[in-house]
Amino acid sequence: MRVGVGSTNPVKRDATEAAFAAVADASATKSSAESVADAAVEPVAVESGVSEQPFGERETLEGAQNRARNVLAAGDYDLGIGLEGGVAQVEGAEGLFLVMWAAATDGERVGRGAGPRLRLPETIASRVRDGEELGPVMDDVLGTENVAEKRGAAGALTGHAIDREGALRQAVAGAIGPFVTELYE
Repeated sequence: MRVGVGSTNPVKRDATEAAFAAVADASATKSSAESVADAAVEPVAVESGVSEQPFGERETLEGAQNRARNVLAAGDYDLGIGLEGGVAQVEGAEGLFLVMWAAATDGERVGRGAGPRLRLPETIASRVRDGEELGPVMDDVLGTENVAEKRGAAGALTGHAIDREGALRQAVAGAIGPFVTELYE
């Protein structure tokens, strides 16, 4: 199975590989495990079609779906995976949250999955509300560079209990469900 991930960010590729590896390890049937275990995951530079800093669940999910579809349009892939991080208000909760969405498509079906929602500290949230992108704000606050390709905001916000790859892996696992189990048929 040839899988394209709609990003050249190594964390997104690694999260996708980890999700497929977990399915292969847990697969109950040998033929299903072989198909998933043979998944070759390749990064593909595609556009999300949404703003650099997606705001809201809808725009973040739209970016993930666009990336997944654009992967299929960019090459000969069996499955396109799109991952998008954004910020959103969450109904019933105060504050601004980091959100992550993944989408998977084979051109006919679309699977969707979400990562954890992590409340941003108000000092960070206010800067994002004022128009700054979360990644550069986190770099500034943490005194680092390119946090998006390392542990990410998720790692910093949870004391490294989870990291960006783990959070994105959760989203990808949800998105590939219709392609790795017969429960959705």
